Amino acid sequence: MIVVMRIDSSEEQGAAVIERIESFGLRGEVIHGEQRKVIAVLGQVFPDLRDELATMVGVDQVLRVSRPYKLASREVREGDTVVDLPYGVSIGNGRPVVMAGPCAIESEEQLRETAAQVKQAGAHILRGGAFKPRTSPYSFHGLGLEALEMLQRAGSEYQLPVITELLSERDVDVVTEHSDVLQIGARNMQNFVLLSEAGKTGKPVMLKRGLSATIEEWLLSAEYILTQGNRDVILCERGVRTFETATRNTLDLNAVALVKRLSHLPVVVDPSHGTGHWYLVRPMATAGLAVGADGLMIEVHPDPDRALSDGAQSLTPEHFDELMQEASALGRAIGRPLAERPRAAA
Repeated sequence: MIVVMRIDSSEEQGAAVIERIESFGLRGEVIHGEQRKVIAVLGQVFPDLRDELATMVGVDQVLRVSRPYKLASREVREGDTVVDLPYGVSIGNGRPVVMAGPCAIESEEQLRETAAQVKQAGAHILRGGAFKPRTSPYSFHGLGLEALEMLQRAGSEYQLPVITELLSERDVDVVTEHSDVLQIGARNMQNFVLLSEAGKTGKPVMLKRGLSATIEEWLLSAEYILTQGNRDVILCERGVRTFETATRNTLDLNAVALVKRLSHLPVVVDPSHGTGHWYLVRPMATAGLAVGADGLMIEVHPDPDRALSDGAQSLTPEHFDELMQEASALGRAIGRPLAERPRAAA
């Protein structure tokens, strides 16, 4: 349920509504939109509460929310959420951004080389894995804190915001300290304790869709982050597991268009994990932009044949440069040009 406040309502009147909501053992979350201010009622709503709230001073109307995800729904917030990052980078403002970098950080040299090349090609955000969730316990699982420090240094040197995966509750503080965006991977999409802890940090969080998650389950997982008062949530479609074995996953571009209709949160597409093949990344990346994605997440490695993780789906810097040129041309053609390059720190 949401309480729509009158345009001329005061802060005191809004506070009184929240106090009344809380007297029922519920929570009230204020959401400021472009056209109106609403208060989302979180919890199991009692039927008579709607009538009580409707008569309070400053209230315009009380509406039932039909979606089980309340804070993520466009019923609560009509305008798009825009997530602001360092160096003037924003996600969700109608100009797509590109996140690029290695699946796993292997060395300082590898990361700096990749960062320099993706920055030159026009990337907006540097990605790199420090903690890697791998199917096999014998695979490379990342360099941990050492890699986080490398990522932070590279982001500062090349003036790029950085994103890396948060894998465990025990790593929340250290990952938050070294990253501008916390990534919650597909395997942790329904790790509800981790989602809540990530939300409490106040840092932007990018939530990847689970391997077999429905769209409703994905948005409900985002709700866990939003209920902690963190509004900077980004969704990432990275493919779902189906009967098809020719590709690593099936990249569900239906989901991008549908979620943009259902939710105000920005949506990013990861064609690297979505396909598992480097030669499919470019066509699926541009397809993602065509259906309305707010950004792309691309794996880039200076020598994919020797990559310690996901080499088969990683682009060389040369191929990434070609992708950026194609994405730039497409963006201009459809009236959604790529975002401007990150600005140098003041």
